[in-house]
Amino acid sequence: MRLVHGRTDVEDLDAFLDELGAIGEEFGCAVQAFDADYVVGREHLRAAVERADRAFDRGENVARDRAVEILLYAAGRRQINRALRMGVSEGEADVVVVVHSPAGDPEAERDAAEQVRGLLGSGAAPEGSASPPSDAGVDPDPLAADRIDREAVLAFFNVSEAELAATDATLADLVRERVALLDVEK
Repeated sequence: MRLVHGRTDVEDLDAFLDELGAIGEEFGCAVQAFDADYVVGREHLRAAVERADRAFDRGENVARDRAVEILLYAAGRRQINRALRMGVSEGEADVVVVVHSPAGDPEAERDAAEQVRGLLGSGAAPEGSASPPSDAGVDPDPLAADRIDREAVLAFFNVSEAELAATDATLADLVRERVALLDVEK
C-alpha cells in the first residue's frame, strides 16, 4: 500500500473519480481517495486495506470494486452511500489517496502513485515525503494526529466523549476498532 497526500481542488467529482479509476485499471491497483479530515493515520488505512483484501479472498466482499471495499472498511460502514461521506467531494480539500496492488506488486503501486500525484497537482506528495510548501500553509502530513478534524471524526464514527473518557484508547484506536467491527456486522 502506498499513500499520496496533498491539497487539491476537485472541480468535477465524476471526472476526478474516473481518472483515479483509470489509473487503477492501468496498473492493476485499487485507488481510493479520502477526505484527509476523516483519516486518523496510516494504520487506519492499512487496516481497511487488509480487511478489504481478506473479504475479497473469502468471497465476503460487499462491493464489486476493491477500492470501494477499502472505503467501506475505512468508514466502518456497510452502506456505500453512508461511507461516501469519507471520500472526496467537489471543492478544495486535503486528500489522502490509497494505492494498493492486490497482487503485491510494488512497482505497480509506485507507478500508479506517481500518476495519482500528477493528478493531484503540485501540492501532492508521496508517502514519506513532506508536501511542497504552499501559500495556503498546508500541513505537510495530513495523517499527523493533530491534523484530523476531531469533531468530524467523533461524529462520523459515532464516538462519544464518554467513550473516550472510559478507556485508555486513543481516538485513532477507537476508529480502528470500528473498522474491525465491520466484519462482525457482515
